Amino acid sequence: MDPHADATTTAEAFEAERPRLVRLAARMLADDAEAEDVVQQAWLRLAGTDTAIDNLPGWLTTVTSRLCLDRLRAKVPVPREEVELSEHAPDPADEAALADTVGVALQVVLDRLTPGERVAFVLHDTFGFEFATIASILGTTPVAARKLASRARSKVVPPAPEDELADWEVVDAFLTASRGGDLGRLLSLLAPDVVVSADEAALTMGTPGRIEGREDVAAFFNGAAAAAFPVFVGTRPGAAWINRGEARVAFDFTVAGGEVTAITFRAAPELLAAVRRREGADERAARDRD
Repeated sequence: MDPHADATTTAEAFEAERPRLVRLAARMLADDAEAEDVVQQAWLRLAGTDTAIDNLPGWLTTVTSRLCLDRLRAKVPVPREEVELSEHAPDPADEAALADTVGVALQVVLDRLTPGERVAFVLHDTFGFEFATIASILGTTPVAARKLASRARSKVVPPAPEDELADWEVVDAFLTASRGGDLGRLLSLLAPDVVVSADEAALTMGTPGRIEGREDVAAFFNGAAAAAFPVFVGTRPGAAWINRGEARVAFDFTVAGGEVTAITFRAAPELLAAVRRREGADERAARDRD
């Protein structure tokens, strides 16, 4: 944004972003009134800046996240493990662009999280931001940001076996194996009694009505997901065939115990309206898998 743009243009651009920023702040602070106050502070900073802003949504997301972090830190003592966070993070105008928030925000219990954990968890697990971006907001490294999110996840999600992948990791590994024609990997990700089915709308799009068993499901998807994009189906990680920016058929995954137990093709308009892209999912799956 041109720092010399008139006040009306700046205000209109900010108001277009306000609802998203309020949702983001509310998830971090668990307080709607405080979220509104933080977003208003972000507006004051925008109105007072003389720096050119190339990516206004990203700049505002960074400023809002940092304001939330400051408020969270003011409420509780900073724990030892967060000493590495910088007190003087770089100006958001100097940072890489942030992706737009995607997906439907999950309702989680945040009171047990430290400020850094809460910000890392909300930005990554709820809104799908990259750890490199989160690290720049927290003033730390991507590795440290990932650890903060992992610790947060362990506090709000029931523990799983050490070798069990998270649901989104299972889905993304399945998509990668399907695209690459890795039949062995597909078989390892499917439950023995996995079932593929479809709703009536998907059937009219030409999807199969029912496929049963690990071998038959793996054979169907082997090399078949090249055109599928990672998405959220409601709050669940899934995939979808997208044409001209609109989801046409969603792959609704059911994952249990680190295995895909069911895949339902869905094309009902009301469900497709809730489908959102998971930006950078393939990159995250490759980077986050330890």
